[in-house]
Amino acid sequence: MNIEQKLTATVIAALNTLYGQEVPEKMVQLQKTKKEFEGHLTLVVFPFLKMSKKGPEQTAQEIGEYLKQNAPELVSAYNAVKGFLNLTIASDCWIELLNSIHADAEYGITKATENSPLVMIEYSSPNTNKPLHLGHVRNNLLGWALANVMAANGNKVVKTNIVNDRGIHICKSMLAWLKYGNGETPESSGKKGDHLIGDYYVAFDKHYKAEVKELMAAYQAEGMSEEEAKAKAEANSPLMLEAREMLRKWEANDPEVRGLWEKMNNWVYAGFDETYAQMGVGFDKIYYESQTYLEGKEKVMEGLDKGFFFRKEDNSVWADLTAEGLDHKLLLRGDGTSVYMTQDIGTAKLRFQDFPIDKMIYVVGNEQNYHFQVLSILLDKLGFEWGKGLVHFSYGMVELPEGKMKSREGTVVDADDLMAAMIETAKETSAELGKLDGLTQEEADNIARIVGLGALKYFILKVDARKNMTFNPKESIDFNGNTGPFIQYTYARIQSVLRKAAEQGIEIPVVIPAGLELSAKEEGLIQMLADFKNTVKQAGTDYNPSVIANYAYDLVKEYNQFYHDFSILREENEALKVFRLALSQNVGKIVKLAMGLLGIEVPERM
Repeated sequence: MNIEQKLTATVIAALNTLYGQEVPEKMVQLQKTKKEFEGHLTLVVFPFLKMSKKGPEQTAQEIGEYLKQNAPELVSAYNAVKGFLNLTIASDCWIELLNSIHADAEYGITKATENSPLVMIEYSSPNTNKPLHLGHVRNNLLGWALANVMAANGNKVVKTNIVNDRGIHICKSMLAWLKYGNGETPESSGKKGDHLIGDYYVAFDKHYKAEVKELMAAYQAEGMSEEEAKAKAEANSPLMLEAREMLRKWEANDPEVRGLWEKMNNWVYAGFDETYAQMGVGFDKIYYESQTYLEGKEKVMEGLDKGFFFRKEDNSVWADLTAEGLDHKLLLRGDGTSVYMTQDIGTAKLRFQDFPIDKMIYVVGNEQNYHFQVLSILLDKLGFEWGKGLVHFSYGMVELPEGKMKSREGTVVDADDLMAAMIETAKETSAELGKLDGLTQEEADNIARIVGLGALKYFILKVDARKNMTFNPKESIDFNGNTGPFIQYTYARIQSVLRKAAEQGIEIPVVIPAGLELSAKEEGLIQMLADFKNTVKQAGTDYNPSVIANYAYDLVKEYNQFYHDFSILREENEALKVFRLALSQNVGKIVKLAMGLLGIEVPERM
């Protein structure tokens, strides 16, 4: 039994003795004592006033006195503030609690069993016409962290990706490469494949805009208004007409277009794999839009036959969602080509065939909120059991202090460049602070990688995903404050203390002996360690990895105060020294577990 359970049972016994009433467990409300009051746990007394027939303060005093007299091994002191009874838990209870945390290498983590629900999480969803950028970084880090959190809550998890590898945007890059590439390859240019293709996407846009500008001038010279001239120029741009023709050939399985498409996509995939590896994320199964959109069309036609959908005069297929308070939604265009919704239905069909999914979570930006509202209704209509309960993990945009990014214009922050810059900044900052002294070049480089990527990941994951955020590289790398490096440095500091203890021949026992008088700071730290279990649970229930990030920061902040205020290795009382080492070791363990759930490494030395 943990402290709360013991206390609940004792309070129930107290109420029975004092007021002759049997009360259910749920009536006993315990919460952490507010910082401004003395105590660890606070009992809410208001539910017991009817049975005590006394005022809140007097009832609290009576219950507090009973607990102190009859359970001194549990409650060492109390104070009553109106209808709240603040209880100070005896030191031996905290040592017992630390022992239970100490005995569990993965405290707070629940393993999946054969009967655990299967949760599928989709994230990343890149296009094969450009490299991954800062927005993808937030998406991938959130998806990976959420998958870890769901697994830590006892679910079986399948991490999945849908690659948008078809469509007009892909044809734009292909056409630009054919026209302006002179056979350039990743090998001949020394560029990663995704970067190379991204350059041609930008090149297409540049040439297209120049064409439109030229055509507009000609049309305006003929007396057209600017608006009319622009519309006609965009419709008649030879480059755009060629791209559309290429898309038609792709849809018709033209061997030449398909061959080029495969070659260029493979360059991109090789580039993506490098980026994912550096970022520390991966997938159990990857789906491709080119393989799922036909399945989607088939499913839409099936829905049409069953009367779920309807066809308009121009041959397009729609869903009428007015009964659900929405509008009409296009599913197939008049020429039979599919839209994103069709692809998502097809992907859902294939996934449901591949896995017995209990819950489906889509990690996609908040500009797609309406899309997923509609998708949930359509999947439910089409008979997917998890359709109604699908979760859209909707997150806000990430920007830089300079503002928004545009991939067409090549003004995005490239994921590879960003990670490289973060590692370089970590190297420079660590060297300035003397944190790399005495390390080999290999060790220094590895620590710079861990710190640089840790700074990036933590800065992004500490923010509630639902909010828009500004990523500030300089701020993120700070070794003080709510940053990844601050948490990593505290972990490394703990490992250093433990190494010195081992060198002195001090062993941390399997069971820490009771009988010590602990300080409020030490008891508070044990209470915070125990909170990790509920933090992991809350992160899973709310789909919110940021609560784990902020918990880790609060824990190390508290530990650093303890470290400055109390001696550890210089403590003369041997039993207290061993206790403080065990406490430090467990803080390190929980920090490593928490950061691990966020996909962040912690260095053993720094």
